[in-house]
Amino acid sequence: MKPSDISTLRRGWTTGACATAAAKSAYMALLSGEFADPVEITLPKGERPAFALEREDLGDGFALAGIVKDAGDDPDVTHGATVIARVSPGPPGSGVAFRAGEGVGTVTRAGLPIPPGEPAINPVPRRMIREAIAEVAAALGGSGDVIVEISIPGGELLAKKTMNPRLGILGGLSVLGTTGIVRPFSCAAWIASIHRGIDVARAAGQLHVVGATGSSSEDAVRARHDLPEIAFLDMGDFAGGLLKYLRAHPVERLTLAGGFAKFLKLAQGAMDLHSARSQVDFAALAALLEAAGASSDLVALAQHANTAKEVLDRAEAEGIDIAGRVAEGAWRSARAVLREAPVDLEVLVVDRAGRVIGERRSSGSGPAHEAPAP
Repeated sequence: MKPSDISTLRRGWTTGACATAAAKSAYMALLSGEFADPVEITLPKGERPAFALEREDLGDGFALAGIVKDAGDDPDVTHGATVIARVSPGPPGSGVAFRAGEGVGTVTRAGLPIPPGEPAINPVPRRMIREAIAEVAAALGGSGDVIVEISIPGGELLAKKTMNPRLGILGGLSVLGTTGIVRPFSCAAWIASIHRGIDVARAAGQLHVVGATGSSSEDAVRARHDLPEIAFLDMGDFAGGLLKYLRAHPVERLTLAGGFAKFLKLAQGAMDLHSARSQVDFAALAALLEAAGASSDLVALAQHANTAKEVLDRAEAEGIDIAGRVAEGAWRSARAVLREAPVDLEVLVVDRAGRVIGERRSSGSGPAHEAPAP
């Protein structure tokens, strides 16, 4: 059961979805002279929302469209901001090139999914924009070779309220989103929905449930386990809310799936995995690497790393199974919250591509089946 099933909170759209819609409408105008308003796009899960334009401008060699971001009832700092795409022809054969306009940041440090020097437009929004450009090119006879500049006026000030400055994203906001949809953030409503989801699964006789931090992790579980929709609990960042309820209302089996950084925080004892309320302890990560036999250079890198991904990438290059150790630690943290509840616990650490890179499962249910510490 999803939070929206029992909550009256209104969902919204990510900056990535808004940027995609703006870029699509602008490219249509560049090729045909007419903006699509409203403009419809396809989200990663197949949904096709339509967006009204706030701005449009067709000039010599460019077209520009702007969309006001509606984050629904989520207290998103970018709610009400205008996301603008300026599309102009690119060199033949260049495909889609991205530029950071006003209010969109530039990556300056390693460890993020976008390399240094690139606009802070994340991989999924880039893919969505490329697909939208290709769709328009096929329909209107364009080459698809374009420069897409995304801007968010006022974004540099808004970015100061985010993690971007600490992460080395300078000059503005990131264009984000993995599903295109902003789910309204209410801790009480979300945790209540997790509890109701467990109740519904138990009442239906579902013996195996899943708590995933996001869509990529959930998809990784779907690829491994043939489970009905009712088994999937939209845990998000609320690992503690799920585990504490299962302690009192157990099921036979629980799979927890999440990204490396979030489950590293779980392994370090955090039960709320949101970036605003828990942070990675890089000194502890360095100690974990040292115990795993990592090089002194890698241990030193971890102590002063920008992101957990930066450390993970280097560890994988050195052949250090740090994800496996994080899975072990996350399993032990979760097992400690479950206490004596007869739940067979499986933990999967999933990378950004949806691959399971670390895992730990008990050999049966309950603490009696724990393996010795590594």
